[in-house]
Amino acid sequence: MKISYNREDDIMLLEVSEAPIDFAEEMGPIIVHFTKERKPVLLEILDASEFIATAAKSTIRAKDSQPVEVNY
Repeated sequence: MKISYNREDDIMLLEVSEAPIDFAEEMGPIIVHFTKERKPVLLEILDASEFIATAAKSTIRAKDSQPVEVNY
């Protein structure tokens, strides 16, 4: 996995595969790029600093190890 951050545009990129990208879908503040077989290749987190801060606050407040839903 490769992770990069563009400070000027506040976008974090998470490359999970080197497969060719066929299409993308926007899911809230995240754009997921997929192969033809619908396998994720690249995740773009828009407004990354705010998204990560919100996610961190939500998980720190969690009382147990259950998954936490982050409302961004």
